[in-house]
Amino acid sequence: MSAPLLELRDLRVVLPTARGPAAALRGVSFTMARGEKLGLIGESGCGKSLSALAIMGLLPEGARIEGSIRLNGAELVGLADDAMARLRGDRVAMIFQEPMTALNPLHTVGAQVAEPLRLHRGLDRAAARAEALRLLDRVRLPDAARRLDAYPHQLSGGQRQRVMIAMALACGPDLLIADEPTTALDVTLQHEVLMLIDELVRGSGMGLLLISHDLSVMARHVQRVMVMYGGTVVEAGPTAAVFEQRAHPYTRGLYAARPRLGATRGTLLPTIPGRVPELADLGEGCAFAPRCDRAIDDCRRAPPPAVEVGASHAARCIRIEEGRP
Repeated sequence: MSAPLLELRDLRVVLPTARGPAAALRGVSFTMARGEKLGLIGESGCGKSLSALAIMGLLPEGARIEGSIRLNGAELVGLADDAMARLRGDRVAMIFQEPMTALNPLHTVGAQVAEPLRLHRGLDRAAARAEALRLLDRVRLPDAARRLDAYPHQLSGGQRQRVMIAMALACGPDLLIADEPTTALDVTLQHEVLMLIDELVRGSGMGLLLISHDLSVMARHVQRVMVMYGGTVVEAGPTAAVFEQRAHPYTRGLYAARPRLGATRGTLLPTIPGRVPELADLGEGCAFAPRCDRAIDDCRRAPPPAVEVGASHAARCIRIEEGRP
């Protein structure tokens, strides 16, 4: 059996804060197969983007990391900066949330798409420019030949996101991480961008790690989903099974709070009481316990173990059987 594309084992990240060191990722573990589309979902602050930054080797200064991240069987934790730089943009690439802040305002979009080709593929300036144009056409940037010499501020939000996708795909990575790739786009553009990513991933065989807070996006675009809260994965399994069974109270809360077509105008959506805790406030037990209406003392004493609830489907809750939907 071939090695998985991506494997995280007991990944832990501690960040410096004004209140001292705080555990931001607390034992994240998962395996991703080649060509698989895997989703990470949860509220802001739950650890989704930090998991992606850990994989990319882009953690904030002062962060401490423990555990294992293996890409194609090679360990990334502890890898020297120059070695990680050779992988980043080549074997693993990332589409960031906001392209206006991720793109360099001082360089044309053509030069930015060409840069990884020159760094990782050794193409000369003319060959890299020609390939950059091909990539911009591939992501269906309108009038790509003219916009090759445009600057990011001269493009719309949807066009800038297409440039980001072209940059990420330039070297044909094995793993593509898309972190909220449709932030600030209208609904039509969101659909276009997500369908484009689907098409490009499907045609190349690369793996996709899609990060979002939108359950409908996950239902349409990934084969398997992981629900994160408090720096750990609280439920994971095949997308249809997770959304049908909703074994963890947090998953049920997210599902109940989703917008519904046909709802009466002015209808208030159900909400999860409280808010995501500060990192420094996470206790020893289940991080969701302060917001959970089923929490008991045992929930607060120790991290709950993963409980199998179906084929390749598990959740971290000691009261699963009492709370099935």
